[in-house]
Order: sequence, then structure tokens, then C-alpha cells
Amino acid sequence: MPAQVVRAAAPKIESTFKAREVEGILDLHFYRPIGFWLAQFFARLKMTPAGVSLLAGIFGVVAGHLYFYRALSINIVGMVLQVCANTLDNADGQLARLTHRESREGRIIDSLADHLGFVSVYLHLTLRYLVAGSSPAIILLAFAAGISHALQGAAADYCRSTYLYFVRAGARTSVDFSSGLRSDYSKLTWRHTPWQKLLLALYLNFTRQQEMLAPRLKTLCDVVRKSFHGKIPDRVRTCYRDLATPMLKWWGLLMTNVRMLVLFALLFISQPVYYFWFELIPLNLLFVYLLFRQENMAESVLEITENSQNSA
Repeated sequence: MPAQVVRAAAPKIESTFKAREVEGILDLHFYRPIGFWLAQFFARLKMTPAGVSLLAGIFGVVAGHLYFYRALSINIVGMVLQVCANTLDNADGQLARLTHRESREGRIIDSLADHLGFVSVYLHLTLRYLVAGSSPAIILLAFAAGISHALQGAAADYCRSTYLYFVRAGARTSVDFSSGLRSDYSKLTWRHTPWQKLLLALYLNFTRQQEMLAPRLKTLCDVVRKSFHGKIPDRVRTCYRDLATPMLKWWGLLMTNVRMLVLFALLFISQPVYYFWFELIPLNLLFVYLLFRQENMAESVLEITENSQNSA
């Protein structure tokens, strides 16, 4: 009897999503399909997710530099490189999930590469206007916009991560807490593990920012973690999902895609300075509104959680 050849099932693109509901429309229909193909390609090359993240960071930094020039043709090359950077930024996470190589260090390197790309954008746009004779006040404007960008991105990432923790067990089953990170940080030494300690120091600072932005959400996570040890009751899970799901699309507006589309449009009309104002006014207003809603939601879920504790 001929031996039967058993072939492993081909991976599906859905297996490389964090969760469909936290993915934006542009991600689902553009970045994720291309990123999935790239993830398979990189897997065959035996590249690490961190290596892909660094490649994305290089593309992002170069793209930001090309926004310094006032020639639209050069700016368009920068836009293409920015899209490539975003695609690789999707591919690194997809590669990690495809090859089961997700790690804290990989997430830190991914975040660091993203930040370097955006620092390049803000820096070179600022230099573009200073060289053209603009007031030095442009530095303050760009700095305020950059800080706003960092805070908005941190809060959006925190709220999406907690959604996965509460609703999609298995997609990302843990949220990093500053208390645990401090313990891990203290175990590392600058002499023996300088790179790991530096990365963890940056990540610890990032996590502290997230917790400070949404203190009630942090309290909710602390209570759930200590009370249920990761086994979240269905009542709490359902309540969180029902309240948080409508907000995901609005948090998505504070992520990369909307910013880049607005920046591209402003570059085409040679007015990228308005990108700073877009960051400072409409996105900050949305940011404050979403934080207010998120904290109210966390308070409501906390009441359900405490009732579940009492009835257990």
C-alpha cells in the first residue's frame, strides 16, 4: 500500500493577525496581505522579527529625511519608502506570530524602530522650515506635536493590548505591568547585559507612561490579574467586549495610517507644517475624549469585576 504523504496545512493570513477587530481597514486590505507574503518570504530566509523591525526603521528614517526637501518628486520617493516601512512594520509582527517567535524584546525593538522613524519625520520637517527662514517657534510647535504623537500612540497601544487581554485570550494573553518590569530590570546588570537592560529601561518608561495615562484601566487590570490569575470570568469578558469594541475604530485613528495619509496630502500641496497642527488640535481632542471614555468604561467593568469576586 503506497505511503500517504501528509502535508502540513498552509498557514492562513488570519493566523498572523492580533485580532481582526483591532485591525484598521487599510491594514486588513493592504498592509496585512502584503505583510503576510513578506513574513513567509522572511521565514524562508530565516530572518528574525527583530531584523525585519530594524529594516522597517531604516526605511522610516530615510523616508523622514526625504521630507526635508521641497521637491515633490523627492517627497514622493519618501512616501513610497514610508509605505514600505509601514508594510515591514506589519510583517515583523506577522513573522513573529507565524514562526511562534513573539517576545518582549521583539516588541521593544519594534516600538523603538517605529519611534526612530517618526523622530526622523518630525526632525526633517522642522529643518525644512528652518532652512527656508521660518521662525524658531517651529521647533516648539514640532516638539509639542511630537510629544502629543508619543502619548497618543502609547495610549492607543495600551487600550488595544488590554482589549486583547480581556476579550481575545490567546491572541495576546498578557499585559506588561511596570511592577513586573521593574523586578526584571533589577535582575539585569549594565556590565553583563547592557543591551537587554537598555531595552528594558526604555520599555519600562513606556509602560509607566501608559499606566499614568489610564490609571483606572491599570487598576482594573491589576484587580483582574490578582483576583482571577488570568482566568477572566465570562461576565467580565463580555462586559469589557461590549463597552470597548465601539471605541476600537476611534483608537485606530490615533495610529499610523491616518497620520501618514494626512502627511502625504499636505506634502502634495507643499504645506506639511499643518501636519503639526493636525496632531495638536483634532488628534489631541480625540485623544482626550477617548481617554475620558476609556476611564469611564474601566470604572464600569471594575464594578462588574468586584461583584463577580463577591459572588465567587
